[in-house]
Amino acid sequence: MANPLTEGLLALCAADPEISALLGPRLDAAAVLLDKYMDEIEALNPSRGLVKVSGREELVVKHILDSLAPLGHIVRLSGVPAAGGPAFLRPEFRIADAGSGAGLPGIPLAICLPGARISLIERAARRADFLRNAAAVLGLSNVTVEETEMEKAPPGRFDLVVFRAFRPLEQAVLKGLFRLLAPGGRLAAYKGTREKTEKEIAGLPPERREIYPLFVPFLNGERHFVVLGVPFSV
Repeated sequence: MANPLTEGLLALCAADPEISALLGPRLDAAAVLLDKYMDEIEALNPSRGLVKVSGREELVVKHILDSLAPLGHIVRLSGVPAAGGPAFLRPEFRIADAGSGAGLPGIPLAICLPGARISLIERAARRADFLRNAAAVLGLSNVTVEETEMEKAPPGRFDLVVFRAFRPLEQAVLKGLFRLLAPGGRLAAYKGTREKTEKEIAGLPPERREIYPLFVPFLNGERHFVVLGVPFSV
């Protein structure tokens, strides 16, 4: 691939009209910031243990494009429909990235959703330091880093809580994540195969869960986006 990041972003735009409307007009600027973000990861990965990758291309596909794959779903779930056209994210929409680690998916989402307010919740000091530095280097004024455990973060603040490679969807974990949501908020998990994902959420009411297949350019393997409303029992 000549430029997997640019080709991947273009493929995401081609696959989803919401992503195209959101990202298309500023694709070049977003690609510059995403490249700069990957530079920061690669510079500090040996000392901070941020991600496990074998090279830049794997970082692009398995982490950056994977993080951005559900952009269209995020806009459709939480946006404001435009008459006869695509939806647009509601201004000041509040997103939390729980267990942010290296900032995935939170920082790529912040780059591509500049109107959203994004909190990166990370308990490890070395990773929280990296997140603060990356947000400053990238000039992401819409990002806040919260150095705390998910269970100790102030509750009831977010319209959407996302998490990727965080923990299995067990009842205790879900209960801790649901408490972060404002009324009407949703949880959204990046997951792998449909079969495994359905097993993880089997105990939740069917009317409070949705599973969307994800298209991740150049990635071999299933990826799904699981959206959960707050069950009445939680």
